Amino acid sequence: MTEADLYAFMTQFRLGVLGSVHDGAPQAALVGIAVTRELEIVFDTVSTSRKYRNLCVRSACSLVLGWTGEQTVQYEGRAEQLELPELERYRQIYFKAWPDGRGHMSWPDIAYFVVRPAWIRFSDFEQSPPFIQEFTF
Repeated sequence: MTEADLYAFMTQFRLGVLGSVHDGAPQAALVGIAVTRELEIVFDTVSTSRKYRNLCVRSACSLVLGWTGEQTVQYEGRAEQLELPELERYRQIYFKAWPDGRGHMSWPDIAYFVVRPAWIRFSDFEQSPPFIQEFTF
C-alpha cells in the first residue's frame, strides 16, 4: 500500500472520531472531515466546544476513520487552528467535501483545524491473514 492508496481509502469517509485530552482524561467527538493529498485532515468546530479547548491547550490528537467494515485507519498527529491566509486553501478543501459547510462561515465562533499526520496505521481484517501497514511522518 502506498500513500496514494491510503489517500484513496481515507477520502471515502466524511466522518471521523477525533480523540483529544482534557486534564489527562480522554475525550472523543465525531467530526466532519476532509483529507488533503498530504494526508492532512481538515475539520471545523465551534470555539465553545470541548475539542476546541482541548486542541488549543494540547495539539496532539488522534482520529479513527472507516468502520463500516473491518478496514480502518488509526491516525495520530498534531492539530493547528487555521488562520488567514492559509485558512482559505484548507477551507476550500473542506467545502469540497462539505458544501453546506459554507453556511458555517457566518457563525461567530466557527474555527477550522488541520491535523498533520505523525503516524498512520491502515488495518484490513477482512482478509486472512490481516493486512496491517504503518506510516510514519
